[in-house]
Amino acid sequence: QVQLVESGGGLVQAGGSLRLSCVASGSTRRLNAMAWYRQARGKQRELVAAIGRGGTTDYADSVKGRFTISRANAESTVYLQMNSLRPEDTAVYYCNARTANYVDYWGPGTQVTVSS
Repeated sequence: QVQLVESGGGLVQAGGSLRLSCVASGSTRRLNAMAWYRQARGKQRELVAAIGRGGTTDYADSVKGRFTISRANAESTVYLQMNSLRPEDTAVYYCNARTANYVDYWGPGTQVTVSS
């Protein structure tokens, strides 16, 4: 089993920055990719950014050039640096971890609110 805990959400003005953190505990050796998803009110959950065990990254088009995903601490911690935030970035952000055999684990989520 893997447990994920996110932190770093909050309220920020448009143009501001936030850094989200996600710490994984438990059977972290089984983890392969880690990612951040978000879900805005009334919308489906969407992938924001992902990072593989070797450091390869992938971003949603809407956040490219503004958000950066990184991994540390023997790859059991993942960060999301969010710059130039926009009101449309407002959502609950979820940390995701996937094992090599495609089992997904989710954190409880952290709210990010961007005011205009």
